[in-house]
Amino acid sequence: MKLFAKIIACMAGGMMSVSAASAAEFTFKYGNSQPEKAARSQSMIFFEQELEKRSGGRIAVENFFGAVLGTEKEMYDQLTTGLIQGTRGGFFANANPKFNIFLLPFLTAGWDEMECLVSSDFTKTIQDGAHANGVHVPATGISQGFRMYVNKVRPITEVADLSGLKIREPQTDFFMAVAGTMGSVRVPMAYSEVYQALQQGVLDGEHNPPANIYNYKHYEVTKYLSVTNHMTGPDPLLVNKEWYDTLPADLQQIFDEVAVEAMTKYVAMAREAETDLLNELGKSLEVNYLTPEGLATFQEAVKPVYQQGVDDGHFTAADIDAARKAAKSCG
Repeated sequence: MKLFAKIIACMAGGMMSVSAASAAEFTFKYGNSQPEKAARSQSMIFFEQELEKRSGGRIAVENFFGAVLGTEKEMYDQLTTGLIQGTRGGFFANANPKFNIFLLPFLTAGWDEMECLVSSDFTKTIQDGAHANGVHVPATGISQGFRMYVNKVRPITEVADLSGLKIREPQTDFFMAVAGTMGSVRVPMAYSEVYQALQQGVLDGEHNPPANIYNYKHYEVTKYLSVTNHMTGPDPLLVNKEWYDTLPADLQQIFDEVAVEAMTKYVAMAREAETDLLNELGKSLEVNYLTPEGLATFQEAVKPVYQQGVDDGHFTAADIDAARKAAKSCG
């Protein structure tokens, strides 16, 4: 009932778009957990404007930001039932477990290789693999950049510094497995709940790209930012395939083209903003970077995750090799 009430409330708040939606042949209702000013949300505003324009108004887009539709898990569940038609967030592996390859720590050497990987034919095969779970994925981005730690206790200079710290983890098995190799006390939690948990001492810290740390104001309730860049992830646009299949071929083509452009715009915004965001966070937090020796302790600690992902059936050793090859194919 709580979730239902939340959905009704956001629908009421979106009445301004009812006339546009009623005039359209199709309505694409979308939600994510980031605030409107975040790059992910801004890219979906671009998507809304361009799709409505290029479709000649035949598709109306209704965007809901700031987790008004629920947690990322709740929004993914709404997607699968057709209550909404699109979302982005942490539950991409429900669409295809092979998306977890992109989460492997230190899989790529940085932005250039990751951009190459998400635009590759290898990634397109993973997108197509989501069809079996009722999800259409027209484009995949990079999940707001590379992850780093903020916490209230101490700088993280090597993996041993995480020992005993209560660190929030996304509510997925793979994130929990990665964290398990690093020695922290793992606390699975929806991201919208993290600020209060940090404030109240339920958590000591969390890890995320600078954009999330900044947009959710976690610098207000932590002291240290450690630039570990230990992992990033995919950011696929997840679309209810049953809805997508109702579109005529010309609208499917327009939809996919606009999705690719929106994702390209999003990645460019996130990458360009990272340096500025780190500077802004440095005004409130003590920032440290890993030395080569400190980095090596992380790289050694996470090695078992690669094999565990294979053993758990998320992907194969051949998939990992193919991903690494794809990441270097643009050079």
